[in-house]
Order: sequence, then C-alpha cells, then structure tokens
Amino acid sequence: MTKITWVLKDGSRISADVADGTNLMAAAASANVPGIIGECGGCLSCATCHVYVDEGSLAMTGTADGTEDAMLDATDAPRQDNSRLSCQLIAGPALEGLVLHVPA
Repeated sequence: MTKITWVLKDGSRISADVADGTNLMAAAASANVPGIIGECGGCLSCATCHVYVDEGSLAMTGTADGTEDAMLDATDAPRQDNSRLSCQLIAGPALEGLVLHVPA
C-alpha cells in the first residue's frame, strides 16, 4: 500500500492507502476526491484527471512525456510545469507520501 494525499482548492486534504499497481485516477475516485473525473476511465484520452504534483514530490513522479504531454495541453485548468494526469501515476513504493493538488 502507498499513502497518497490529495490537496483540494480549499486546502483540505484527503489521504488514502492505495494498493500498489493502482493508477491514481482510480484511487482518487475510490477515495471520493472531488475534481478528479476520469471520464475516459484512465485510457489517456480526456485529461479530466489533471493534478499538480506538490513541489516537494516532483522527484517521485518525473515528467510527462508522449501522449500524456500532449493531453496536458487540453486540460481545463492551466497547465503548469508540475502538471500530470493522475491516470498515468501508478501507486508503488516510489510514490510513498506523494502529495497531489487538485486544480479548481
């Protein structure tokens, strides 16, 4: 299990222990995180699971590439250097303690 925390726009936090191998879009849906929609079900075709990786967690996730990078140009909230699609982040020991901010 991997501890993940989502920070909402109002500063409140939702934390969950996520089974290793689970994408963080699905984990957010299971934890009832508002603002993470995942219309495509994690198929990398909608950008409705956009999150901002906390500055202190950037080394854990790396950067988007390929299709994810292109999809980040289609997000509702402004793209930032720390933008990722949560469907492309997979829970595992390397992400222990990851903090993600949910765009408004």
